[in-house]
Amino acid sequence: MKEYIGHPLQIRGAECFSLCGGKGDGMKYLSVRNGLGLELLVSLDRCADLARVTFNGKNMGYFSPCGHVAPAYYDKDGAGFLKSFTAGFFTTCGLRAVGSPCVDEGEVLPLHGTIGNTPVDSYSVDEKDDAIVIKAIIRDCVIFGAKLVMERTYTISYKENTFTVSDKVTNEADTDSPYMILYHCNMGYPLLSENSKVVIPDSGIAARNDHAQKYIDTALYMEKPTALYEERCYYYDVCEKDGRCTVGIFNPDISAGVVMNYNKKVLPYFTQWKMMGKKDYVLGLEPGNCTPDGRDVLRKDGRLAFLSPDESATTEITFTFADSLSAFEGEF
Repeated sequence: MKEYIGHPLQIRGAECFSLCGGKGDGMKYLSVRNGLGLELLVSLDRCADLARVTFNGKNMGYFSPCGHVAPAYYDKDGAGFLKSFTAGFFTTCGLRAVGSPCVDEGEVLPLHGTIGNTPVDSYSVDEKDDAIVIKAIIRDCVIFGAKLVMERTYTISYKENTFTVSDKVTNEADTDSPYMILYHCNMGYPLLSENSKVVIPDSGIAARNDHAQKYIDTALYMEKPTALYEERCYYYDVCEKDGRCTVGIFNPDISAGVVMNYNKKVLPYFTQWKMMGKKDYVLGLEPGNCTPDGRDVLRKDGRLAFLSPDESATTEITFTFADSLSAFEGEF
């Protein structure tokens, strides 16, 4: 291939750029292409989360009405998180709080924690023959308090339309720390529509509240955008094969889908966020080591995870993109 091109970026690679104007002014991004139809937009100012993913030119994620929002605009009070919730293909929630705002042992905790609004300390890009590897360090630390450090690694294949995100979180403080992480993966139009097929193999499902319970039998059926739609959340005991869970969504209208594969031992909980509103039209497929009920609830229920001093925990998810229903179903 080298003889045919002037520069590797003609086909694939990573390019860094900054935004100009609006609430995203100055935000740094990495645009990554694998040369096979997969493109990722990595937000260096927002935990190296994925603001956008496209496959064969088709958008896969949900980009909220907030648009690009720099971390300087983040409001940690109550549900202020929603003012800067770009959503994107995925937003990291954690690392010491996930879910509902609450007060836990005297500590006031915001919606979904603060890591998703924290810029990376440093990053690197390493191009190999078969993949491009992006590494980033994100520090969720405070003087006289918690010190959690995340080492994030993306491995984007040059051979097939797949990538893996792996996160190693280390407690660098001298006391135990709560450790909560949830991958808020957000599927959006045109991948998401009333014709999308959602697959979550499960051995049990529970509704988060009475409203969601009314519609539990249709949890996996997508709908048209609906005015005044009230969100519905469901918790699944996802079936595993050799310790791995596989879930996904495919839309025959655009012949595209995505499959997520992860280790159930380290991400034992799975939340489906179904929001079929007008403009607020998104499906959350959310593996985590917790549910989004708030740290106080998980502590009370005895489900809150901790990291001891110098202890680390590693999580990873592989995303595979399919351009046919048979390829999609073949991943299960």
